[in-house]
Amino acid sequence: MKVLMFGWEFPPHISGGLGTACYGLTKGLAMNGVEVIFVMPKASGDEDQTYTKIINASDVEVDPRHAEFYTRHPETSFIQINSRLVPYVGLDDYYNVVNQIDSGLIQSGDATKRKYIFSGGYGKNLMEEVNRYAEIAGEIARNEEFDIIHAHDWLTYRAGIAAKRVSGKPLVVHIHATEYDRSGENNRNDIVYNMEREGMSAADSVCAVSDLTRNIVIEKYGIDANKVYTLHNAVVPSDKKVTRDKFVKEKIVTFLGRVTFQKGPDYFVETAKLVLDKDPNVRFVLAGDGDMMQHIITRVAELGISDRFHFTGFLRGDDIDKMFGMSDVYVMPSISEPFGISPLEAMRAKVPVVISKQSGVAEVLQHAIKVDFWDINATADAIYGLLHYPALSNLFSVKGAEEVNNLKWENVAKKLKVIYEKTLRYE
Repeated sequence: MKVLMFGWEFPPHISGGLGTACYGLTKGLAMNGVEVIFVMPKASGDEDQTYTKIINASDVEVDPRHAEFYTRHPETSFIQINSRLVPYVGLDDYYNVVNQIDSGLIQSGDATKRKYIFSGGYGKNLMEEVNRYAEIAGEIARNEEFDIIHAHDWLTYRAGIAAKRVSGKPLVVHIHATEYDRSGENNRNDIVYNMEREGMSAADSVCAVSDLTRNIVIEKYGIDANKVYTLHNAVVPSDKKVTRDKFVKEKIVTFLGRVTFQKGPDYFVETAKLVLDKDPNVRFVLAGDGDMMQHIITRVAELGISDRFHFTGFLRGDDIDKMFGMSDVYVMPSISEPFGISPLEAMRAKVPVVISKQSGVAEVLQHAIKVDFWDINATADAIYGLLHYPALSNLFSVKGAEEVNNLKWENVAKKLKVIYEKTLRYE
């Protein structure tokens, strides 16, 4: 079986969990005998191609004579993002509907063909790139052999639809987050919502990263429940030995993620105040960046806990490993989290975790303390207990690491292969 897969990013250059998930899935599929052609807007050249062939959309020439057939879709306005957009973990800001200037065109030597320069990021011309990506997808579908198409998150849905239109092959779309997760019930952006629904409706099968997300897809988008499958995420095993190396003697409690509404950083701050009222010898680290950062800094100052708080900015790679090596507790107080890979990474590093019940990852974990995101008293009690009762902390540290090491992408990919097979039989 061969899969034509569309993503937006791939390690080592990632902005969130989406790229990590794409790598884990492609590796897991290869281990289950499934060949993957992975397409991304802009490759850097240092991506690991051990398990997948990567096609750089910026290198593909498209014949504009076929473009209308590839990309026929309902008209929408372009949107401009005021700050960086990370598709897996949410929007940093509200959308402004604007018109955009067509840019990023390279005319090739053949006057009938052209290339597009993709930024590979999430900048102000994002929607323009989404539509150009669909043109490229149609061209790739004309020239590659494959059995099924797989598109990750809304940025690639039109690419998946274009590839389906050209090839006639079935389409699977993968929901890593929805507009309801990013913006909340009352601030839904209809442009993105409609693009999400367009992709889900066109798909032959839909994969959701949790039962929580599956229910949203069915109830909020009106998608047939018979074609929506839950496919929980996993974590890439690591042979790295966790180095316990602190720069301070106090206990450290860590939040690692985007500093946005969805992630609940304000609840982390309020919880910190309650813990510090009982034990002032604790330090809190907020590792990340986002549109709520200034608000969080101001609130920390208002509560008078600035000397107990550290802001690291966005971390990746080895810096994340170092942060977990310093941490005694990891907290994820997300208001709405489709899944949440970071608690798995913390548990892999033998750090006890406290997570919100409103997260998809809570569906698969046993050795994690689960609380409602809004219940700062329960969260504070959980943190205090893990910091002051070594037997409790050791239990969650040891058992948590054992549990998460059994959540393998290979097993997730095996379930995904079954979904592919069912989808192909329906065809």
